[in-house]
Order: sequence, then C-alpha cells, then structure tokens
Amino acid sequence: MAAAPPPQQPDRPSTSGGLGYFHLRLVGPAPALLLLRSDRLYSLSLSDSRGYRLRLLLARPHRRSARDLLLSTSGCALRFTHRFYGAEAPSVNGRPFRARIPAELAVGDEVSVLRRGARYGFVVERFVSCEGVGSGAAARAGSCVEGLVFRAESLRKRLRAISESEDPLSFLRDSNCSRNGGPDAGELCLDNPTNPVSKKYLLQDDCNLDQDKLEHHIDAAKGVDLDPDAELCQGSKGCGDDSAEQARCSNGNEEQHHIEGCHSDGSTFFLNRLVGIGSLSDTRAEPQNGVTLPQLLHPVETLVRVFIATFTSDIPWFLDYCKIPQHLPVTVACHNKERCWSASSENRMSAPFESHPNLLLVYPRFPEEIAFGMDRKKQGVACHHPKLIVLQRENSMRVVVTSANLVPRQWHLITNTVWWQDFPRRTSVDYAALFSATDEQNSDFAAQLVSFIASMVNEVPSPSQAYWINEIAKYDFEGAGGYLIASVPGIHAQSPPYLESNYFLSAKHIIHAKSANRMFVGSVQTSVVGLSHRFNMPSNAGSQLRALSTFLGKCRENMHGTTEVILKRNTNIPADANAVSVLVADLDKFSEEVNNDRCPQAGSVQLGFLPREVAKWVAPLSDSGFFNFSGFIYPREALEAAFGVTNTKVQLLLYVSKGPEFSRISELICDGHFPPLCSLIASLKRCLGLWRLEEVLSNIKWPETLETDFIYSASSIGTSINPQFIATFASAAGKRPHQDFDSQESDPEWGCWTAKHELKKPSISLLFPTIDRVKKGICGIQLCRNLLSLPEKTWQRLRSTGIFHDAMPQPYARIGYPMHVKVAQRCFKSRPGGHSFGWTYCGSHNFSPAAWGQLLSPPSKANATEVRAAGPRLHICNYELGIILISPPPGKSKHASESRHKIENISLPFVVPPPRYKWSDRPATRLAMREAAAEVCVQQSNNVVDLSDDTDEDVPDEDNEQEIELSDCSHQEKEEEKIYVEALWGQVDSSQSQDKD
Repeated sequence: MAAAPPPQQPDRPSTSGGLGYFHLRLVGPAPALLLLRSDRLYSLSLSDSRGYRLRLLLARPHRRSARDLLLSTSGCALRFTHRFYGAEAPSVNGRPFRARIPAELAVGDEVSVLRRGARYGFVVERFVSCEGVGSGAAARAGSCVEGLVFRAESLRKRLRAISESEDPLSFLRDSNCSRNGGPDAGELCLDNPTNPVSKKYLLQDDCNLDQDKLEHHIDAAKGVDLDPDAELCQGSKGCGDDSAEQARCSNGNEEQHHIEGCHSDGSTFFLNRLVGIGSLSDTRAEPQNGVTLPQLLHPVETLVRVFIATFTSDIPWFLDYCKIPQHLPVTVACHNKERCWSASSENRMSAPFESHPNLLLVYPRFPEEIAFGMDRKKQGVACHHPKLIVLQRENSMRVVVTSANLVPRQWHLITNTVWWQDFPRRTSVDYAALFSATDEQNSDFAAQLVSFIASMVNEVPSPSQAYWINEIAKYDFEGAGGYLIASVPGIHAQSPPYLESNYFLSAKHIIHAKSANRMFVGSVQTSVVGLSHRFNMPSNAGSQLRALSTFLGKCRENMHGTTEVILKRNTNIPADANAVSVLVADLDKFSEEVNNDRCPQAGSVQLGFLPREVAKWVAPLSDSGFFNFSGFIYPREALEAAFGVTNTKVQLLLYVSKGPEFSRISELICDGHFPPLCSLIASLKRCLGLWRLEEVLSNIKWPETLETDFIYSASSIGTSINPQFIATFASAAGKRPHQDFDSQESDPEWGCWTAKHELKKPSISLLFPTIDRVKKGICGIQLCRNLLSLPEKTWQRLRSTGIFHDAMPQPYARIGYPMHVKVAQRCFKSRPGGHSFGWTYCGSHNFSPAAWGQLLSPPSKANATEVRAAGPRLHICNYELGIILISPPPGKSKHASESRHKIENISLPFVVPPPRYKWSDRPATRLAMREAAAEVCVQQSNNVVDLSDDTDEDVPDEDNEQEIELSDCSHQEKEEEKIYVEALWGQVDSSQSQDKD
C-alpha cells in the first residue's frame, strides 16, 4: 500500500504554475538522467564510494553536508543554492557563483563543480509539464503557453544580465550568455536543515509518472556505473513507455530538435551541439549554437535515399535517434578489420536489420598492395575513417562532411566539426560534371564526390552499386563552397599528362583517329596479363620474341618513356565476351584493313590481354561509344618480362577520352551501363591525399612574408611523424622558403619546403591537449583513452622542436569537453589591421602519413630508367574525406563561390594563437593516459573505473608501419589470372588455326 503523502510544510516552496518535471542530465563519469518533480526540495551530493546521491527533503534539514547542492523546484522555476568556498565553488555556465546566494536556472544551464581534478554537475535539459492531464486540448494548449512563458522569462533575465554587464560582448562570448537569477530569484533559508527521509516517503499516488521509472533514475545516480552511450541512446522521455501518456505529458520540447532544420551556404563549418551547451531539446536551431544529427536530416519524411561513410557506428541508435523510416534505402560504409581485409566481396557487405530491409552495410576493401608483404592475410595499417553523409531529396542533395562518427557520444559529449551544403536539382542530367577537373573553370566537387563514393561501393551488386553515380549527375554542384579532399588506400602514381593517341578500341574494328586534348577524361593504371604464357611456349617462343623485339625497336618512345600499343576487342572468344587483346605493332606501317580480320599476325604481335576485372567495364563502355580507350606501355619492361628477366606484370596506362556518343549519354544510357560506369569512375586516376592538397592550393601563390598562423589540430598524430613528413605536408599546402641560397634552380627540390627548412624553422603548430587538460575534463580520461592518439616515442622525438601547442577549446562553454576535430588553417594578413585571407581544412584526416600518404623513395639499386618508369608513388593507408575552404588574396579568386568566403567568419573550435607547451607540460600520450587511469583506480579503489576499450575511436597502431620502396610495389600474376589467360590464349590459337585452314 502506498504511503500517504506527508502534510504540506509551511516552509516548503509553494507551487506557482503547473505541475511538471525537470530533466537534469548529470555530467561526469556517469551522465545519468534525473527527474525532479516541480514542487519539491532535493539535495544532490557526490559520495566517494557511492557516486551521485539525490535525496528528497520533506522539511528543512537539521544537518546538511557542506558539499550538498540544494535544489528547489516551484512550478516552472528551478533554483539551487550551495555552501562551497574556494576553488571548488560551483559555477553556472562557466562563471563562478557565490555561496548561499540562490540562482535561478533555465533550460540549457549547466552547473558544474571541480572536485579532485574532475568536473561534476548537471545540465538542465528541459521542463515537461504534466498539469491538466486528461483535460483534453485545453490542458495541452495551456501547457504550451506555460512553456512559452517560461522561455520568455528566461530570455528576459538573460537580456538583463547582458545589459548590466560591464563588457556585454565578453559576457556573451565567455559565458554563453549566463542566466543566473538576481536578487529577485528568491532566497532559501538554509540555517535549519533537516534529516533526509527514507525512500518509503517518496510521493507515489499523486504523480502520473511511473514511479518505477523515477526510482530507477534515482538509484542509477547512487554510484551505479553507467555506460554513457546507453544512457544517451535512451533519451529523455520522462513520461514512461506509453506513447499516449508521453503525448499527454510533453510540452512539445521533447522532439523539437527533430522539427527544426538548419541552413549553411558552405562558406564555413559549425560544431555539433553538446549535452549541456544548448540542450538537445532546445528549440533554437541556429548553427552557431551547434547542430544535431536530427537537424541535419530534417525532415526525414522527404528523404529519398541516404549514404553514410563512417569509422565506428551504432546503427540501432542512429535509426531510433533520427527516426529513420523503415522503408528508406540507407547505405552505410563502415570499418571492420576482418571484413575490409577479406578477399571475398560477399563478406564485405551485409543487411542485418530485418526491421529496415533497405539498409545495407558495406565494408570497403583494403587493397593487397598496402598489406605487409603484400599479403592480405597479414593485413596492414589501414582504416576506413571518413565521416560523410549524403542526403538525397527530390529537389536537393545535402552533402555533410564531419569529424563525428555515427555513435551517440561523438554527437552528444565530444566536440566535432560539421560542414554541409545543399545543392539544387538540375533540369537535365549532366554526366560531364562527373569528369571535370580542378584546373577547369567549373567546380570539380561532383567529380570528387562521385569518385570517392564509387571507390567504396565499387563491389556492391547492382543497382545499389551504381545508384549514386547516376543520381549525383542530376544535381548542380557548381556553387560548392569548398573543395573535397579525399584519401583512398593504395599505392598511387601521379596522373600522367595528356598524350596524343592514334588508335582507339572499338567493338567492330580498330579506330585510327587522333584524339583531342579537350576530349581527354583521364587515365587508369592497369597491366597486361598472359604475357608469360605466350612467350614461354616452346613451339614458337623464339619467333614471337624476335617479332616483339623488332616491333618494340621500331616504336618511338614519348617524353615519358612509353610507347602506344593497340587495343583490340576479341568478340570471337567464348571464354570472355569482353576480352580485349593488347597488340604491339609498328604504328607507322600498321594497316587497319589488314588487322580488321581475325588474323592479327600480319602487322603486329599480341602481347597479352587486359585483366578480366578491367575488360568487363572497358568493353561495354567502348562498345556503346560513350568512351574511347587507348593504351601505353614501357617497352623495356615488356621485353624484360617476355625474356623472363622479371616475373612481374607489365604496366599499361589506359587513356580514356570522350567517345562519339558521349554527348548523347543521357539519352542512350541504360541500366546495364551503370556498373561499368561506376567501375570506370572508381578506377580513374585522381589526385589523393597530399597530392590533392597540393592540387587545390598550388593555383595560388601564397605570400610567405604575410603569414600569421599555420596550425593543425588533430585527435591523432602518427607514429612515423618526422621533419620530413611535416615538410612534405607544408610544401603540399603551399609553403615555400623565402630565399634558398643552398640549392640551385636545377635542383629538383629548389623552391620547395624541405626537411632542412623544417629543422631550421618549424612551419606548423601542432595542437594536442595536455594530460592535465584531459584529467580536468568532464569525464576525465575515460572519454579520451582511445579518442586521442599520440605515441610517447613521437612526443619524445619532436618535443625539442617546439611545435606542440595546447588545444584549448572555444567557446568557453566547451572547456572540459573532449575535442575530436581535425582542423588546419593557414592565415595571412595584408597589413596590421588589414584584410585577412588563407585557407581552412576540416574533415577526418588526422595528422599522419596513414591519412595523407607517404611519399615512397625509389629502390636503392634502381637505375634511371626504372625510376622514370615507376615515377613518384604515394602510399595511403586510410579512406579519409575533408573539405578545404579557400579565402583567396584580393583579386585572386578563381571561382565565383570563393568570393563570399571570409576567413574571419570561420570560428575555430580552439583558441588562436594556441598556447605553446610550457617546459612542464606533457601531452595526453597513450602512456600518460594509462598512468593517469592507474592513478584514478588507486584514488577511487571503491569505485571501479571502466578502462575498457569500447570507445568511439580505435585508431590502429602505426608502430608497425614499414619503409616501403618502389620495388615492393610490383605485382605478379595471380593463379586466377593465369587460368583466365590460358583459356583465352587457347581459344585465340584455336580460332586462328581454323582461319588458316
């Protein structure tokens, strides 16, 4: 039987306004949700052994701990009073508040207490009115009015506090508009405290809230370890599990963040909204206050399709938190160490959610060439690390580039950057935009976006595979506010310049027609397979080798050391209807007519075939007339392979240009063309990582003497970071020495920023939090143990350079919250007080060779020909994506969209200039955080500290990175390729024998 409610005490706060519940979100090691009835008096304390304790007070306490916070609720008002003194005095929104003076709190206010180096307290999330339950629409309307009155009163007090401040601008910036009550807040007398009461006196019969739910939250606050993600996933429902009950009790704030949208023109980036800095249920939707994931997706009802790329993911949370409709097609590309390295394409995708049958999980492939020893089973340092969201609607497509993974803690408790822009639908499909280049007048945003998506979904079965390829062509990306910067794992060569071709592949015959530069689309790095099979046959190997040597001897090499070969469709080979032969011939005497029949020996020698995986998209795109294909090889490489000097595959540069039907592709394209088109786009060479950074920024000559800042803040700094890599990054970002007297203009490094310059004068300030800053965070080291990654040996190697600076969050309200941002900026100023310009990067790239790429050095024993044939190589381990926003110097704007960019409008999430490390400072390295965690265990031996690694980030250890030379990048034919070419050669020889007979 429920206990009878105690009589009303004369000294208890009277109820003024409707009955309801305040939702308080605890901050600290256990961010639980507390529900406080609106006509009660509570005491909130923190015990060393039991954690938070919330007690309901039924009368004035006779004895109360000096470390208790007294919370008084009356109607729609919430007040608190404390008796702390000194450094541990509580603060409201970051501003200290004096003891014994009551403070009136509004929704969104944060009360925090610094205790033993850790931050504790709570955030007022919302007020849920339950007055007039069951009274119909009138009661619900009254509840809404009450909420508006409450918000208006809160706003009035905030405005008054601003007007009375000596420096209103600093007040707004530093305190995020503190909303403390003044003398009219009403003083609570604390001279005669009372004893706390037992749980049996909790009011039960006059509360429409499920009492079990209330007791659950109170118990959870009493020292019970809580998983932060589980609590945040649970949300703040406050009216029990019954949906009808919830609808009656809510004042409309609960789902308000789902209703409000957000807007950005792409000229800057924003931050995510954190719990406690503008409540998740706050009705304000301005991006300046931080954005939520539901706001970015709003309205979900109009979404046609969604694509997401992330590192870690909590799919059930995402589906529930963003209210994703069950029928909506969603593709999520995410990391999985085993699946991404799997050789089976079927193992790299799954559809595990029966409730959402159209949701597909994709695990993008890591190539063998980046595995240790080029053995997929040994794996390697690789990570699918981008954070991309593409939202398709009928009339627009939103592209979101963020640093937050698809997990609740990253969006609720950790500072992340969010850039987005909406792009309108075209009146007609434009496939040419998918092949535009950076040096063209138009934006290459669409080409970069479609190429990056294609690299992740290239193996997904149709129609999912090619869906985005077709759909992106339907939207106009010309007004993009920035340039996409992508990294894709692999060992990449620089895209060769346009070379004039004489012969093109065709379905029926070999086309002899010189290509035009304006028709050039790009190039693909591939190989010739089956060469060893042909030239190792005892019967005719000698004659074939002599003929090959003769033809290659007559071929003219171009300036890059390559010579053109002829590509020919083999339509008469049953083993593969898409087979393409590679022929070597004297092009000056080669006759199309002779080679149009089935016997090509008269004027050429067949070197081999295109690989099956390449031929399956080259053949249909060539047959349709959409694209022309021509090929180039290195003659010496082909001869050495034919004579058995090497057993590696012969490189083939496949040049792609627009075909005769390219202008009509929108009319002629059909469903069967999309998979080949997707494969082509994924295979085309594009500048990635460091080379993409250089491609975007090299068009502007940045004035070195006007530089004011060059900073990079990252949550992870690679093991192999050294002056050489820092100099390479700085050079790619446009850094140049003022004068270079030590080298001559003929020196390949002349005019470039090198390791010598870096050692003399460091170019970049690296921002990384100190261990003391991490210890003082809202959750101490618990949120940061795998969120931050800086190996101790990297710190010891670079500490003497003076490049490390403390990452101090801003605005002020974000101090104590971990940062997961990856932001770089290089800023210039024309004169003191003059115009500022420069560029800003935000995205997923940490400061590491795994993310940006490592330049490979030539083999130590390589000769000049081999070095020229191989060319420079960039070794990239990770999938990454970011955006660069350029504010060019006056008069140097290349695209119209850059004219609206002002670098002063970009608010960085950290203090600039950043404070340099003091001699006693130590970064939050892995070793430092392990030591700090051990200290916490000792200090709180009765409270078990969760040191498990189920964190949002799990950056692979780069300690195993190896020096890779160009000689390690060669490929040998696989067993399946040998079987393929043997079948082709057998049927080619059989066909030719029948023709001779």
